[in-house]
Amino acid sequence: MLHTNIIDIKKKKLSINDAEKFISSSDYGASIFFTGTVRNQNNDKNVIGITYDSHDTLVLKSFNEIYNETEKKLNIKNKAVFIEHAKGYLNLKEISIIIAVACKHRDEAYILSRYIIEEIKKRSPIWKKEHYTNNKSDWLKGNPLVNEKI
Repeated sequence: MLHTNIIDIKKKKLSINDAEKFISSSDYGASIFFTGTVRNQNNDKNVIGITYDSHDTLVLKSFNEIYNETEKKLNIKNKAVFIEHAKGYLNLKEISIIIAVACKHRDEAYILSRYIIEEIKKRSPIWKKEHYTNNKSDWLKGNPLVNEKI
């Protein structure tokens, strides 16, 4: 069984071509590419860019944990996974995250891709600071580590 993954934090522009080359294989019948990009609006504010910061060691650890638990939690054994997240300043339309997965079947690929992005959003210490047209900027509130009702 093939188990492959590449996981990284980059201070360069992310490339979907890198992801496509990595997961390309005749062992798989389905591939999913997820990209997150910088959009121009958030919470009724005009966004011109985002700065991403992270605790790289913990982010890479969380990415690896998420990858490693997919076999047990999702029962997806034969897969290729590519995860890269940007760090630093990004302009509008630039890619902040790439998740590319390849599996034998499309259902596995959809489930795997969705699981990875949702777990990253919940568990990985990545922060973003939005920059606005009015020369102001704000660090955004992240997801709570524990979902508790108060």
